Amino acid sequence: MDKLSGLFPNPVKATAPQDQSLVKRNFAAASADEEFSCEFGSTKYFALCAFGGVLSCGITHTAVTPLDLVKCRLQVNREYYKSLGNGFKVTVADAGARGLFLGWAPTAIGYSAQGLCKFGFYEVFKNVYANAIGEENAFLWRTSLYLASSASAEFFADIALSPMESVKVRMQTAMPGTFPTTLRAAAPKIYAEEGLNGFYKALGPLWGRQIPYTMMKFACFERTVELLYANVVPKPRSECTKGEQLLVTFAAGYIAGVFCAIVSHPADTIVSYMNKAKGSTVGSAAKALGFGGMWAGLGPRIIMIGTLTALQWFIYDGVKVQLRLPRPPPPEMPESLKIKLGLTQQ
Repeated sequence: MDKLSGLFPNPVKATAPQDQSLVKRNFAAASADEEFSCEFGSTKYFALCAFGGVLSCGITHTAVTPLDLVKCRLQVNREYYKSLGNGFKVTVADAGARGLFLGWAPTAIGYSAQGLCKFGFYEVFKNVYANAIGEENAFLWRTSLYLASSASAEFFADIALSPMESVKVRMQTAMPGTFPTTLRAAAPKIYAEEGLNGFYKALGPLWGRQIPYTMMKFACFERTVELLYANVVPKPRSECTKGEQLLVTFAAGYIAGVFCAIVSHPADTIVSYMNKAKGSTVGSAAKALGFGGMWAGLGPRIIMIGTLTALQWFIYDGVKVQLRLPRPPPPEMPESLKIKLGLTQQ
């Protein structure tokens, strides 16, 4: 729960026009003398954030293709792939070392598209929503702001991801020799057999997996960064070097990733099963898997998602540093709210 929310159970009514977000105010106060390549909240700013999302998600998901492949196979075929180590061993025995990278092309394309929408739209929605509710409410209800912004962004990100995710999962979960092993052959086969529905039939479960995951990913990350600077880092963020700030980013990202993996795992298992089993629905997939089956492969996924999330935030923040984008500090209580609470002199 947000700090002070008990004191303000209902949104605070703005007493003056709010022409800039809380983030803008904190950023301006902390970074008045630094030069940036664009203005916070400008079209160029959002476009470059989206570019950072492309690199963040595209690079990391492609890099962990072997772990993702074994995780998917554990989820849908425990009889053949009995454990994480056995899954790697059997995969190499069946297809050689290159078999571990099966599905890398749809992974790279799909998650690059998802990253563009996920990070780009998150920045847009967070700015829009913050301005809409006003500076004081944006601080008091910041966790809700992060949750709403990330959920809105992921809704569109999953539409962009779904076609390539469907191709990837079919390639990775089919038994050797029963399905094409290249993107250029797999995508036309799915379209010929199932039409466009073949690329979007698992969109519902994908939303069920990714929206809670992304809400946790962004809200937990934002609040963890805030807590680390307030209670762990021995000096203010403004006194930290950019390298030290990126280390905090990585640590907060990993913590957020562990929670993300747990929250979204059952839906992830259902997505894998539905893309493997033709004609299956969410209900039939859940029934076939059972409660225990929906948690299969959780260990590998925690390792994968924890590492992925940490690296994604590290890359995303690193891109902002390299492109000289504004990087607002953690939110602080507005002066107007301090006056209302009697924490400062008017």
